Amino acid sequence: MNTVTTANEAAIARAVLPTTAPKAELLQVWTGPYEGVPPWDKVTAPKLREAILEAIDLRRAEINAIANNPEPATFANTSVAMQMAGEPLGRSMALFGVMTSNIGSDDFRTLEREMSPLLSAASDETTFNEKLFARIKHVADTAASAGLSAEQTRIAERSRDAFVRNGAALDAAGKAELGRINTALSNAFTTFGQKVVEDEKTYIHVTGEAMMSGLSAGDKAAAAAAAQRNNLSGWAITNTRSSVDPFLAFGDNRAMREIVWRAFVNRGDNGDANDTNATIAEIVALRQQRAKLLGFVNHAEWRMQDTMAKTPAAAMELMNRVWAPAKARVTEEVADMKAIAGHDIEPWDYLYYAEKVRKAKYDLDQNELKNYLVLGNVKQGAFYMAERLYGFTFHKITDGSVPVFHPDVEVFEVRNKADGSSVGLFYSDDFARSGKRSGAWATSYRGYSTYDGVKNVLASNNNNFIKAPNGALLISLDDAETLFHEFGHALHSLSSQVKYPALAGTPRDYVEYPSQVHEHWVLTRPIIDRFLKHIETGQPMPQELVAKVEAAATFNQGYTTVSYLSSALVDMDLHTQTTPPTDIDAFERDSLARYGMPKEIVMRHRLPQFNHLFTSDAYSAGYYSYLWSEVMDADTWAYFEESGDVFNPDIGARYKAIILAEGNTTDRAEAYRRFRGRNPDVAALLKVRGFPTN
Repeated sequence: MNTVTTANEAAIARAVLPTTAPKAELLQVWTGPYEGVPPWDKVTAPKLREAILEAIDLRRAEINAIANNPEPATFANTSVAMQMAGEPLGRSMALFGVMTSNIGSDDFRTLEREMSPLLSAASDETTFNEKLFARIKHVADTAASAGLSAEQTRIAERSRDAFVRNGAALDAAGKAELGRINTALSNAFTTFGQKVVEDEKTYIHVTGEAMMSGLSAGDKAAAAAAAQRNNLSGWAITNTRSSVDPFLAFGDNRAMREIVWRAFVNRGDNGDANDTNATIAEIVALRQQRAKLLGFVNHAEWRMQDTMAKTPAAAMELMNRVWAPAKARVTEEVADMKAIAGHDIEPWDYLYYAEKVRKAKYDLDQNELKNYLVLGNVKQGAFYMAERLYGFTFHKITDGSVPVFHPDVEVFEVRNKADGSSVGLFYSDDFARSGKRSGAWATSYRGYSTYDGVKNVLASNNNNFIKAPNGALLISLDDAETLFHEFGHALHSLSSQVKYPALAGTPRDYVEYPSQVHEHWVLTRPIIDRFLKHIETGQPMPQELVAKVEAAATFNQGYTTVSYLSSALVDMDLHTQTTPPTDIDAFERDSLARYGMPKEIVMRHRLPQFNHLFTSDAYSAGYYSYLWSEVMDADTWAYFEESGDVFNPDIGARYKAIILAEGNTTDRAEAYRRFRGRNPDVAALLKVRGFPTN
């Protein structure tokens, strides 16, 4: 049996690797408090370029040392050594990701275009190393006879399978062709993302006050501040969701709503220098070439190998089960709106008249809700949730000891409440800025592991709220749920207790589950009473208002579900084509027609701006994963509710230990069964959305 201890594994692995110390300033081991923090105050594009180029060379030397090791391949000298290899590159890529996504200035955009193909080629060089693959395969194939533990075997087999899936078993000609495809894809991903960011820098200039009728004072103030930042009088509706959605929901001027809507849904689709259609056509063609080269029918079949769903058919089965009742609900919603509007409902009318119906049916005004949703208070509510469920406390760092990449960023130390021990840091970057990519996302600069000494966690959340010109920012309930969602990703990272970093990440259609379930806690009474207080009176949101929200919980679910699910269906349709389309707009129209898309709604993400699909492979043929995860999310929330305490400490502790802390150390479907006692019930999802469960 395997008798190598974890400490010995690390020592053996270290002995294999070269001892060359990095020279570049940004490659040095992070110093400072909290076991070292990223040196954001030292980052410039030239320094980062120097660091990445050197880091690629350092990792190449490490990979070659592992591959050419004359000793027989073992888990320690191969699998563990592979996890250690590239630590300087990992540090530089943490900096690179933030500077290109959160800052996005011209110098970093130029650096991204230069580095992306080099990084792709460096990754392929590792995958295509025949000696390395032979060692990785040997460790996996002999796991049983070597006495590897279940966890070690999982690492070895997943590594072998990933190498095969990414071309390690191809012949020389196949590897050369795959390398060409991957480099071309890397360039295309960068091009797509940068074009969309450029289109999101645009805005609609509003000069007449009548055109702003219906908007709240807070939304007007934010639009006025946006105009001032662009040296304009009046108001500016920036081309991002946080600015556009309030205008579409409350703007009384129908003609102006249409203008704002068209600008938003046509990002990347204007036939100009930032048009992405040709880039998408290139990406889907390259993906299909790669799938065929690797022995798969289409990109979706290749991409879904390491997911819970496993096959496009399984994902489609779930989506189709929800699609029909969602469309039926849209028909009902449109009928209610037409009765008030007196005319046909166009896509730029939907949110506006939905609010009218909401007010009429439930006496619920979203702007009234916003008065209780002060951004800072909502964040404190999220921290309180983490304390009640998982025993984490958050303490803002104000002494300047931790560098940040922008003055807007807040940093919090995360501690275990039980003993005061430090878990790590949480970086919060809440506001939109020119050059920052749109949407909301989470990332980590350092993950937890113990195989080479305990590593604490550096986690981050990134939002795009429109900054208030002065004072507190009021956000919508949807924005509050988004904040809790992204915070759920951070809690996943902060709860990690994995030994090996190779098992920290989870399948794409699982990773959204822990984030989505946390949205449910926003309007729980303990959080309301402590944090959701009226901006003027300081009184907590009254139960009568909460009751209205709860009564309207399934309101507009037709719109919400169809706008999301249409994007997921078109994604899967696009990536199961064996003949990739060349006319992307035509494909999108035809695909939606095949699914019977209601004419009153547009996809949440149209293809020309669908960053999830075309800035990397991460969510391609995988946008369905939010729905897949929501089945587990809804079933989990039902578990908490049925216990009589949504902060049930026993369920919370088990959720943290099994769902969050384990990473991917065991099969995630099996982990869910251990947590819940059975498989997730799709009926819980249908109930949450207010659809028939039969």
